[in-house]
Amino acid sequence: MNALIDPSKFKNPLITAKGETRAFVAWDQLKTLWLNTGSLCNIECANCYILSSPTADHFVYLKDTDVLPYLDEIDAMGLGKVEIGMTGGEPCMNPHFARISHMVLERGHSLLVLTNAMKPMMRPRVQKALLELQRDYQAQMTFRVSLDHFSAKGHDEERGSGSFDIALKGLNWLSEHGFNLHIAGRAMFSESDAVARKGYAGLIAEWGWDIDATDPGALMLFPEMDSKVDVPEITTECWGILSIDPRSMMCANSRMVVKRKGTKNPAVLSCTLLWDDEQFEMGQTLKESLTPVQLNHPHCAKFCVLGGASCSA
Repeated sequence: MNALIDPSKFKNPLITAKGETRAFVAWDQLKTLWLNTGSLCNIECANCYILSSPTADHFVYLKDTDVLPYLDEIDAMGLGKVEIGMTGGEPCMNPHFARISHMVLERGHSLLVLTNAMKPMMRPRVQKALLELQRDYQAQMTFRVSLDHFSAKGHDEERGSGSFDIALKGLNWLSEHGFNLHIAGRAMFSESDAVARKGYAGLIAEWGWDIDATDPGALMLFPEMDSKVDVPEITTECWGILSIDPRSMMCANSRMVVKRKGTKNPAVLSCTLLWDDEQFEMGQTLKESLTPVQLNHPHCAKFCVLGGASCSA
C-alpha cells in the first residue's frame, strides 16, 4: 500500500482501522460479465490501472474455449441475456476476438467492446471481422472508445504523442460504418463535468458522431484511481449516511474473467479494477464467484462508492 495512505487502513477485510464494521456488497444479479482478453496493448498509458503495455503478459489471451464454459453457465443458471464486456489490454489484439464476439452475440447477449480505436482495430483482418459482426448483430454491439480528453494535448499527455489523431481515425471509421459508439473520458483532465461535456460535445459535433455528450452512459467520465491519495474506509453505516444503495455498486452485478500467466484455468474476479489483489479472486466458476465482496481496497471507496462510477454501460 502506498505510504501516503494511512498504513492502518484496508488491512482487516471485516473491520476498519477505527474498529467499525467494514461495508460489504452482497450479490444481486448479473448485469455484466467482463472478459479481460489479455493485458497486451499497443500503447502504454501514463496511468493505466491494470498496467497494460506492449510487453505486459500478466493476463494471457482468453480463447473461445476459455469463454464457452461461462456462457454455458449463464444459460444453466437461467440468468437470461446480459451484457458481455470485452476489455484488456486492447481486445482487438487478441486473435480470438472475432470468434469470442460471435459466440456472445449468437446467444443473444449484448456486447460492449472497450478499445482505443487505434492500429490493432484498424488492421484489415480485424476490420473485416467487425464488419461481418456489424452486418449480423449491429443492434447488440457497442464500442466504447477511450478518448481521455476532447483535445489532442490532454489525450496525448496520457497516451503518447499522436495518439489522439490515430484514435480519431478509428472513431470516424466506426461512425462511418454505423457502429454504436460511446466514449470513455477521464475526469482529471477537466475543470468540471459540465466543462468536459461541453468540450466533448463540440468534438462530437465537429465529426458528426452519433453520441449524446449529456448522457453519462454514452460519455463516461471516470474518476481517477490514484493509490497515492488517502481515502476513507467505507463502513456499514456509510450506506445510510451517503444515501447509497449497495445494490448500485459494480460488484453487486458484475464479475470479470481473466486468465493469469502460468495458470491452467481462468479465474473470476469481483470487478474490473481489483485485478492484482488475491482477496478479490472469487473462484474459477461464475457460480463460485457470487458471494459478498468486502470493500477492503482504496479503489472501492474512491472509484465506486465516493466516485459513483461503474464500468458497465
